Amino acid sequence: MDSSLSIDLHNKVETMIKIWITLVVLTTFAFLLGYFKLISTLLVGVLLISTFIKGQLVSDYFMGLKDVSWKYRFIPTFWLFIVLSLIVIAYYK
Repeated sequence: MDSSLSIDLHNKVETMIKIWITLVVLTTFAFLLGYFKLISTLLVGVLLISTFIKGQLVSDYFMGLKDVSWKYRFIPTFWLFIVLSLIVIAYYK
């Protein structure tokens, strides 16, 4: 195997592991807030922002949209923004 290909593959795997750990930490944070009933208006906003970040990480890295044209990345980003906006409207109304 070519050494530059091996290094590139190693860097991609390392990045994916870091992204996965970030997703696990954010999900665990959200779970613990709900489990211990530590929900406040501010924390709901924090949870929605972390949900948006998680959605972006999944679409960019695990769906492979990080290196494609913006018009293809915009579709899941816009969908996620709309869904989270509707949740905000329902929660804060």
